[in-house]
Amino acid sequence: MLSTMRNMFKVADLRNKILFTVAIIAIYRFGAHVPVPGLDLDQLAILREQAAGGGALGFLQLFSGGALTNFSVFALGIMPYITSSIIMQILTVVIPRLEQWQQQGAVGQRKITQWTRYLTVAIAVLQSTSFTFLFANGGGGFLGIDINILTEFTVPRVLLIVITMTAGTALIMWLAEVVTQRGIGNGMSLIIFASVLSTFPSQGAQIRAEAGNFVLAGVIAILVLVLAAIVFVEQGQRRIPVQFAKRVVGRRQYGGQNTYIPLKVNQSGVIPVIFASSVLYLPILASQVLPNTGWGDSVRRWIDTNLLAPDNIFYVVIFGALIVGFAYFYTAIQFDPAKQADTLRKQGGFVPGIRPGPQTERYLGKILSRITLPGALFIAVVALVPDIVVATIVDSEQKQFAFGGISLLIAAGVALETMKQIDSQLMMRNYEGFLK
Repeated sequence: MLSTMRNMFKVADLRNKILFTVAIIAIYRFGAHVPVPGLDLDQLAILREQAAGGGALGFLQLFSGGALTNFSVFALGIMPYITSSIIMQILTVVIPRLEQWQQQGAVGQRKITQWTRYLTVAIAVLQSTSFTFLFANGGGGFLGIDINILTEFTVPRVLLIVITMTAGTALIMWLAEVVTQRGIGNGMSLIIFASVLSTFPSQGAQIRAEAGNFVLAGVIAILVLVLAAIVFVEQGQRRIPVQFAKRVVGRRQYGGQNTYIPLKVNQSGVIPVIFASSVLYLPILASQVLPNTGWGDSVRRWIDTNLLAPDNIFYVVIFGALIVGFAYFYTAIQFDPAKQADTLRKQGGFVPGIRPGPQTERYLGKILSRITLPGALFIAVVALVPDIVVATIVDSEQKQFAFGGISLLIAAGVALETMKQIDSQLMMRNYEGFLK
């Protein structure tokens, strides 16, 4: 790892990609602190203080890196795109036309990406309008305080804020795609990584102020152990042996080599955690527009008590079930046993002891199902247990900490994938396997 970090700045092309990626992330973090025009900064400071106490706002700003409570240009963060991606992937299974596009390769993927962008803009318009009305004209009453962050509640001012925040979301999409194309790593994942990581120092200082240095050291030690476990499981894989039959073409003999199909224990990475958080994000967001009295207040209080507290049984069961379900869902999208078995048959390959065709398909499906369960349970446990431990150790009114399992999974997963891409770039430019 240390040698890779030293060598990655020695290759000019790779160094330029890394510096370009860092510059884009810096632009994103700068935009996360630039407020939209027409806000009352004093009221905005009250909103940030309220969000520091956790609750719905503390959860909603997790993936925005504090941009939501700053009501910045990038206040919506990457969540509209994640939500639209979930919707499009679910619709791919339901709508035949989308399934055809998915099977067309790069051309079909561009069409799906285009419609995902359109849906992202539509969701961004809805969310920006909701937040504008929520925190203006007395809409913040659900916080227990009367808050109005707009200096003027007029149609032109509301349109200006909605258009600015929607344009910010579109700009984030473009920045992420530019990073993917011209930088290093996946742009969307790196933006989420930067947002989550940006909250670590402030919340570490908060734990130190409320519980002392000893508790902070204990929390950090636990998190280091959790990170080691995440790295260990992320590297684990089941290797299915594959043998290719010998073929004679003219006077030459082809094939006959042995290889394997690597099936990772956690095939879906951190995507299930991000998707599950997005689904949990929707009812929390919807509850904030309910009436402040009567049944609306009761529903909001139930959500605040049960879906925002990591040590609550409803949160554990619902969030854990969502993670496991999305792990199976995304793994099924990423690895298709039927397609893999058909590809092996066409290439003259087979799994020793298993007939090509349907038997190979069933064999691969069975193994994939068996190794996905422990991987899904692991990421569910990692996403839940650190939150419970930190909330138990730290006697604080805040329940959503940046040191939680969600943040650790995202940080470790994105860092590992980015380092793998850097390793592959270095290997392409400095391969010495046959020279030693």
